[in-house]
Amino acid sequence: MILADKITELRKKNGWSQEELAEKLDVSRQSISKWEGAQSVPDMNRILKMSEIFGVSTDYLLKDTIDSLPGEVLPESDAGNARAVSMEEAASFLAHREKASGRVAIGVMMCILSPVLLIVLASLREGSLIALSEAAVTGIGLIVLLMLVGGAVALFITTGLQGQRFEYLEKEEIDTEYGVNGMVRERQERYRHTYSVQLVTGIVLCVVSAIPIFIALIAFGENNAAVSAAVAVLLVVVAVGVFLIVRTCMVWGGYQALLQEGDYTVERKQDEQKNALVAEIYWGLAVAIYLAVSFLTNAWEKTWIVWPVAGVGYGVVIAVARVLRKK
Repeated sequence: MILADKITELRKKNGWSQEELAEKLDVSRQSISKWEGAQSVPDMNRILKMSEIFGVSTDYLLKDTIDSLPGEVLPESDAGNARAVSMEEAASFLAHREKASGRVAIGVMMCILSPVLLIVLASLREGSLIALSEAAVTGIGLIVLLMLVGGAVALFITTGLQGQRFEYLEKEEIDTEYGVNGMVRERQERYRHTYSVQLVTGIVLCVVSAIPIFIALIAFGENNAAVSAAVAVLLVVVAVGVFLIVRTCMVWGGYQALLQEGDYTVERKQDEQKNALVAEIYWGLAVAIYLAVSFLTNAWEKTWIVWPVAGVGYGVVIAVARVLRKK
């Protein structure tokens, strides 16, 4: 095990962030990131300081042949279970993730926008602004809705097929080759500001998306046409917000998958494998309920609420599943 990996392992074992370790060593967080990514090596004074705060010998830190701490026994299966990831494979995965993030985000956006034309046409007809029958409005709206949803499904399927070769990165324990962690961390740091801006912007847009409805109620009272038009605006704003959130989170998730951090730690991967069947059943039922209720009631301007409710419900279902597994 090289020095970079030992610093990372010891820091995590002590529960310290890079910022906390940097403060203890009186260096910048960027220095810690470079050490852990094997992009630079700490000087001897820092080695001695790390030996002191970690409670290990300098021999352990400096000699690659010493992989375990005194008295520590490494599980024999650890190395055998981890799948090696080369620099080329990591770069290919990040390139795929960048492309896939845009395609998936567009697909999600299309699903959210799918009922907008139906709502707008119904609103215009109710306000006597267009001379179309109710059947014509419904027919045109549903045709566009199904085309958008169909296009989104096509994007999801093709993107999933293109990314099948990388599925193990999100589901299995991995062991990156020398230099990979450093490359990934460097790119992650460059993207950090973009990630923060797009995530915050997306969340804010989703939060303020209900404002048009309140404006319509204040200005027009309970005028159904005005409220329906406001719902259409709401969906457009939500679609943009969700697009930003999905895209930036997928890119960020790519870095975390290679670093096995965040949602991609070994423990979380094992947990997700156990939850896979539950997730498939749950979201299959959610889609069926959404389509059934929407077609039966023809209230597309209201049934979108199924998705935020389903999102909250999924968290509850997974928590219950975990508790039952522990029992």
